[in-house]
Amino acid sequence: MRQENPFINLLINIAIPVVILMVLSKESYLGPVWGLVLALSFPLAYGVYDLLKNRHFNAFSILGLVSILLTGGIGLLQLDPFWLAVKEASIPFLIGVAVLVSLKTRYPLVKLIIYNDNIIDINAVNEALEQHHNGAAFQVRLMQASWLLAGSFFVSAILNFVLARIIVVSPPGTEAFNAELGKMTALSYPVIVVPSMLILVFSLWFLLAGIRKLTQLEWEQIFKN
Repeated sequence: MRQENPFINLLINIAIPVVILMVLSKESYLGPVWGLVLALSFPLAYGVYDLLKNRHFNAFSILGLVSILLTGGIGLLQLDPFWLAVKEASIPFLIGVAVLVSLKTRYPLVKLIIYNDNIIDINAVNEALEQHHNGAAFQVRLMQASWLLAGSFFVSAILNFVLARIIVVSPPGTEAFNAELGKMTALSYPVIVVPSMLILVFSLWFLLAGIRKLTQLEWEQIFKN
């Protein structure tokens, strides 16, 4: 799979849309409607391109594209800004619920997100767990890590809703709405992404520390080369 460039990601998904929404959406340039369409076209086109390029279709990528389309729909249909806040909160909330529900299935999402064979040498870990008779203890640790992971998405949902309600107050179809949407997008990383990522990193550390303790493997034996 092609390694994603984080600079390009931030440029297309954050920087360019923010500039378009806050500067080019004025009536003297593109206007609020076409400004919104152009701003959202960058992350939408990049998301579709990335899916087709990597041929890696998963629920998280699809939800990202759906989120962009919903933002455009709310703006173009000129719905109440409250629904933008609901949309901003619903995506991470649904992912958090999915993480917890998946614990009752054969394929917990925590394994897809932070415990997968692209990162962890699953075979070595399973053999060591069986050797030390710690399979049951590992399942408990995996469940605890799942709750932490779900918690990161629930925190994101709350922060998304609060940020949207505080910033986006103008009716869609106006310059003010686009400017507020741009401001919300710019603030989403420091206000929302950073706290959520800290919880996500902690859940990863919590699971990996448990793996090392339960398997007595060294780090180089746990991680794939």
